[in-house]
Amino acid sequence: MENTADIKNGLCIELNGNLFFVIEFQHVKPGKGPAFVRTKLKNVKTGKVIDNTFPSGHKIVTARVEKRVHQFLYKDADKYYFMDTSNFEQISLNPEQIDFPDFLIEGKEVEISIHTEKGKILNCELPNNIETKIIFAEPGVKGDTATNATKRAKIETGTEIQVPLFINENDIIKVDVKQKKYLERVK
Repeated sequence: MENTADIKNGLCIELNGNLFFVIEFQHVKPGKGPAFVRTKLKNVKTGKVIDNTFPSGHKIVTARVEKRVHQFLYKDADKYYFMDTSNFEQISLNPEQIDFPDFLIEGKEVEISIHTEKGKILNCELPNNIETKIIFAEPGVKGDTATNATKRAKIETGTEIQVPLFINENDIIKVDVKQKKYLERVK
């Protein structure tokens, strides 16, 4: 059994009968009183993020989680299908188990977290940044560059994001998945 000194980002812990991923933590040593650890925890089932504070030295129950690389194959009406790149087994996931399903691109690799003791799939994580192709972009208005003007564009997954005016169809761009934000044009 671990304690609060072992808390780190990505750690899966059991709290009140539920599994949570640590997405943020901060060790706090105030001038008066005992030290504590402030955390943001993401519920594996619901995806809800909660704040929780542990006293320093508090015992925590960690869940053994293995991350495996899978390749996204395709999506049908209500499931997403992936292939384990090490043994070629295929699995299907519900959209709720995937962090940002709007940014899944066929053939790209993702990490799937599996609870090793129960053999249960917990979630699917995409990389923080993806490279994608613009399939539709509104024309930019010439001379409208005094401010950081943007326009709507649709990427190859069908998701719409805001991009700078100089981005055109068939350009390859880098997108921050978590913020659904344009980062840069890829050459």
